[in-house]
Amino acid sequence: MLVLLPPSEGKAPSGRGAPLKPESLSLPGLAEARRAVLDELVELCSADEEKARAVLGLSEGLRGEVAKNAGLRTAGARPAGEIYTGVLYDALDLASLDAAAKRRAGRSLLVFSGLWGAVGVGDKIPSYRCSMGVKLPGLGALGAYWRTPMASVMPEAAGDGLVLDLRSSAYAAAWKPKGEVAGRTATVRVLHAQLFDGVEKRSVVSHFNKATKGRIVRSLLTTGVRPKDPAELVEALRDLGHVVEAEAPTKPGRPWALDVVVREIH
Repeated sequence: MLVLLPPSEGKAPSGRGAPLKPESLSLPGLAEARRAVLDELVELCSADEEKARAVLGLSEGLRGEVAKNAGLRTAGARPAGEIYTGVLYDALDLASLDAAAKRRAGRSLLVFSGLWGAVGVGDKIPSYRCSMGVKLPGLGALGAYWRTPMASVMPEAAGDGLVLDLRSSAYAAAWKPKGEVAGRTATVRVLHAQLFDGVEKRSVVSHFNKATKGRIVRSLLTTGVRPKDPAELVEALRDLGHVVEAEAPTKPGRPWALDVVVREIH
């Protein structure tokens, strides 16, 4: 099983680890594309702080993120699972997993990134600021930039098993499963169901969407459940106590769409 995650906007500090070793990152086929984004981002943030802030869409209060990007090559690197923070990663709580679950996480979780394309949670990276929605002056919109290199590496990374896609739309744009891979891919949407005058209404609430996705991944890792395809995933999630409504694709080459319905949010 391969699980595709979005990154977090905010990130933990880089810390005092050894600097980034690009050759050590997962998906080595992305090395050249990563180098190009890193080079332009560091150059941009080293040369003109105001231009960099505008390109990255940073508020005045986030001015310090420009200097952070300028120093990416020498900053300490930590496992990506420690760098990414926020609601989804708080719910996932990788640090508290037992050894077996951590090994499963290392094998199955990929975090998509505007800077790196995608990294494993064990890959050591520095803290950075560069979302997939950024449009760099030289390389252009990163969502479009990553499509070609990701298309060359992701089918192999997906192997022959289930692909559980939990990415937000901006990161999903960088790679869309096609053909046979799409047929064994499941995308997940979390809906909050509430009663209004006896009528149930459903909505997507960002905070609880992220938290529920984090809990889903954690439960799969801790139990060691290994669904082979979307149909088995639906049953596994129901067995784990989730309310799941599934829609199988009507045409070949399209992913399954899963709605996880949450009535009590926490």
